[in-house]
Amino acid sequence: MKFGIAVRNMGPQSSPHIVRECARIAEDAGFDALFVSDHLCIPPGQTEGSGGRYLDVLATLAYLAGITSRIRLGVSVLVLPYRPAVLTAKQAATIQELSGGRLILGVGVGWMKPEFEALGVPMRKRGAIATETLRVMHHLWAGEEPGPYHGELVSFPSFVFLPRPSRPPIWIGGNGPNALERVLRYGDGWHPMFRAAELKPAVAQLREKARTAGRSEPEIIVRRGLKLDDLPAARARLEEERDAGATYFILDLGRYADESAFGAAVEAFMAKVAT
Repeated sequence: MKFGIAVRNMGPQSSPHIVRECARIAEDAGFDALFVSDHLCIPPGQTEGSGGRYLDVLATLAYLAGITSRIRLGVSVLVLPYRPAVLTAKQAATIQELSGGRLILGVGVGWMKPEFEALGVPMRKRGAIATETLRVMHHLWAGEEPGPYHGELVSFPSFVFLPRPSRPPIWIGGNGPNALERVLRYGDGWHPMFRAAELKPAVAQLREKARTAGRSEPEIIVRRGLKLDDLPAARARLEEERDAGATYFILDLGRYADESAFGAAVEAFMAKVAT
């Protein structure tokens, strides 16, 4: 099992100093990757914990790419319907290029209705938009010079897509059958929100479908908080996730106060839980 960690790109913890120091702590501790979370337009009634302050995820990862050297850089998850498909592919390719191939692109369809309304995106089409964006990404990364693309929602002529580094791993978020279909067709990993008891049969089903389709088994990613003041319980919870089929664990420390609190929790997890 690999271990990633969520770094807050929202609220008072999203100051340049705290974000920078938390990234360096995570890299020095040996985490495989750090992850940020995506929101663009927080409604006034849902700002508790963040104050409505959110750093853009892709700009934040570009910043973090410049101050780290080893740790991978991920989104948990990028809401695909919020952004134009070709622009998103270009931004992802740029971060992948400048970071030396360290990007992990977790993606999802979104859920916050007021955010869709603020962006002028029809929420009822979010699944179709997400799927189309994934098709576009695969198309642009498919060949030396991708040809024209004509889809139901996106069309464009042939153009030069450079730089074109190796395609970053794509992790598909979501629990339902449409999410599983996207994993099988476009994903390298599945990032569901199931708890461990629900996860185990779902992972078995997905792996069977992957074998039937003749493709490799996808990475299984979970993002969880742990009670690090109860180490036996934290270790038991981690083992439960592993037994359920998780191959990648993202530690979410919640609303840590500052980089010192983040560092103390990281030390406890790496020394006494992730063993």
